[in-house]
Amino acid sequence: MMKNLFSLEGRTALITGGSRGIGKMIAQGFLESGAKVYISARKAEQCDATAAELSKYGKCISLPHDVSTVDGCKALAAHYCTFEKSLDILVNNAGAAWGAPFEEFPESGWDKVMDLNVKSLFFLTQALYNELKTAASADKPGKVINIASIDGIKINPWETYPYQASKAAVIHLTRRMAARLIKDNICVSAIAPGAFPSDMNRAARDAGDAVSQMIPAKRIGRDEDMAGTAVFLASKAGDYVVGDTLAVDGGVAYCSITEAWA
Repeated sequence: MMKNLFSLEGRTALITGGSRGIGKMIAQGFLESGAKVYISARKAEQCDATAAELSKYGKCISLPHDVSTVDGCKALAAHYCTFEKSLDILVNNAGAAWGAPFEEFPESGWDKVMDLNVKSLFFLTQALYNELKTAASADKPGKVINIASIDGIKINPWETYPYQASKAAVIHLTRRMAARLIKDNICVSAIAPGAFPSDMNRAARDAGDAVSQMIPAKRIGRDEDMAGTAVFLASKAGDYVVGDTLAVDGGVAYCSITEAWA
């Protein structure tokens, strides 16, 4: 029974924001587990380069698109459908952050973050609904994995208002989408990463030792921590996980202890 529990052989996956950071970690994990992987990112040159780099692990195809608008989501879905008639796994990872003082926070920053992190996640899934439904069955459910953040569970000290609000929205939206799509044998779940080194989390990338001291596990996330969680949810091993969000953060969200001050 255990032999093929985590295998992704014969499955296709599409990962947004797949050219770097968490998306790239997941893409490599999927490829090494046997999936055929399509990655998308806004910058075509970087997307193409990452697909070429990851191709040593399996078949990785670049589909550069900007999914910050509904039209962009539809364009990516249409492009994907020129290659495949169905989709086993969708990872909604593309995201943005914006920080500014409360009294100066701009509407443009608010809209950029909320549109990409929440709105586009929903509308890309909608655009690929028929392809997900085509691939799905009771014995092999389709998978939608949304990338949230522990900032949607526990506030951080930075003034990233729409980012934290958007990631909380992703967690609840995951539950609502799961309640509907499970009727079509599509399991929707989410991952809430903590400190992983990336362009978005430069503190973890550039000051990992210092950040590690604030984490109960005393280290930042490794590529295999993220890849392993995503493979679990995408594979048969995760078929009974519906609507849940897994915090992958070394204990920050649920095990951090705030010291009392006298």
